[in-house]
Amino acid sequence: MNIFDTWLCNQFIAHRGLHDAESPENSKLAFKNAIDNNYAIELDVRPLADGTLVVFHDETLGRLTGKDGFISNFTYEDIKDLTLLKTNEHILTFKETLDFVDGKVPLLIEIKNSGKVGFEKNVWKILSKYKGEYAIQSFNPYSLEWFKTNAPHVKRGQLASFFKGPEFKGQDIGFIKRYALKRMLLNKKVSEPNFISYQGDNLPNRFVKKYSDLPVIAWGIKSQEAYNKVKKYCNNIIFENFTPTDN
Repeated sequence: MNIFDTWLCNQFIAHRGLHDAESPENSKLAFKNAIDNNYAIELDVRPLADGTLVVFHDETLGRLTGKDGFISNFTYEDIKDLTLLKTNEHILTFKETLDFVDGKVPLLIEIKNSGKVGFEKNVWKILSKYKGEYAIQSFNPYSLEWFKTNAPHVKRGQLASFFKGPEFKGQDIGFIKRYALKRMLLNKKVSEPNFISYQGDNLPNRFVKKYSDLPVIAWGIKSQEAYNKVKKYCNNIIFENFTPTDN
């Protein structure tokens, strides 16, 4: 099937699930809300110290749990009882998440890896048994290359941005990495993506225009006004904090 005819282009994608004050991001309640509204779900996967894969966006635990420390330094036993944003929701393992969604809506899975490739094989070990629709994406071209080599049938997206604004505050993104990822210089020889996920505030731009044969998903869309501005430059959006409409 032509990728432009799939859910990646035709079904709005809820950023970290359909979250609100009672349903924290990347939580079971946020995923239930997305399923109930028939939105595809974007989620984040990263490893713990014991190799357990969890669905969690930040490198540190503080913002979402109030506990200090980098999440990668903890085991699942250490964090399993932590609650998200003072609710009763807990950090989900990747397997728990797949079991819960169970193919009800498609999943866009972001591989959170800013270093060396390694845990991708563990993501695939779990994901290969999943029967629902999904695709993966990452800022790291080498994570995508791993899937290109080991699971080439899995649709993969190159995440990119101008790397400005509050989303990147405090992140150590060196000039060379920022230069290369902004321009997606490793697309052709390394990641060879099936689609591009570019920050909506940075669209349109000349770097994306070079890949007119690939679908473009605009991420970071937080209002109908923002969607209206970007819709003619993209095929779909990853949204939060509003209910998108094409009317």
